[in-house]
Amino acid sequence: MSLYKRKDSPVWWVDLTHKGKRLQHSAGTSDRDKAQEYHDKLKASLWEQERLGVKPRYLWQDAVVRYLGEVSHKASLAADQAHLRWLDTFFRDRMLDEINRDLLEKVMAAKLKTGVKPATVNRVMEVVRAILRKAANEWEWLNRVPSFRFLKEPTRRVRFLTRDEADRLLATLPAHLAAMARFSLETGLRRANVTGLQWSQVDLARRCAWIHPDQAKARKAIAVPLTASALVVIREQSAKHATHIFSYRGKPIIQVNTTTWRAALKRVGILNFRWHDLRHTWASWHVQMGTPLYVLQELGGWESAEMVRKYAHLSSEHLAQYVEQFSRLSLVRQDDERYESVTDVTEKKGCISATL
Repeated sequence: MSLYKRKDSPVWWVDLTHKGKRLQHSAGTSDRDKAQEYHDKLKASLWEQERLGVKPRYLWQDAVVRYLGEVSHKASLAADQAHLRWLDTFFRDRMLDEINRDLLEKVMAAKLKTGVKPATVNRVMEVVRAILRKAANEWEWLNRVPSFRFLKEPTRRVRFLTRDEADRLLATLPAHLAAMARFSLETGLRRANVTGLQWSQVDLARRCAWIHPDQAKARKAIAVPLTASALVVIREQSAKHATHIFSYRGKPIIQVNTTTWRAALKRVGILNFRWHDLRHTWASWHVQMGTPLYVLQELGGWESAEMVRKYAHLSSEHLAQYVEQFSRLSLVRQDDERYESVTDVTEKKGCISATL
């Protein structure tokens, strides 16, 4: 049968054969007449492709499968998959060329209604845009990518601790979390890199550690110079676990955003602070001490310089020479003005004396 219903679905399904392959698609409707219309259009489209060389049409699901296969290396793959599962409600059985600006704006509005922030909506739509761009620019499945505007995100301040706040927090945390937090403040490593750090990734004699490419967010190896304090933290963990540096009761630590962590923050009066903000604190301290941004980028394993520019305002040392130069010029001009003023007064007194 070219039209049929499945036991688990109220909608009609289309069953066609094209170039020896069996094609089964949902018609997306429980109305048989509309399903028949969809069937006829799909059959005509397949005929045009075969006989007239018309560009074939592809489903959103086809694009999703291909996209996930090509980006399986992404550190954010799990997040992409979660977004795509949510999007399935809107794009399931849709042809790519049926996805237009109106539909995309409806999807954005629906996501916003779930109570998330504009930034979350934008992260979802970034995945949609990435798939549509690949379909148009790389796979040649689309003639053009529909345009749409991302939602405006509020500018966020970099959240970091003062030295005093950090000391109070470390003193309040239990030993296993305090060790990891101190190590994070000394190295700037991301949470997953700290919890996953193994003894095979550390060379105490050379005072360094390293993050393998498959462990790094940018998929590039990161060299981690170890400060004296970081070395002390590592040495204190020796013999606690065979493979992992940080452990608790004989098991590697996986989760750090725990009730204990949040309770410690509350006790010392630190609000609106996440574990990842330890990395922001490390970067902020570096910039405040004069570390150039290009050095910070390499130390932190950021993929682009733009990612570290959010810390630039925390240091003005690179501007000091220009301010000093401006100050010297201002002083010279003030001296000249005073000289001219004194000369003018002297000349006037000379004129008065001559008259008398």
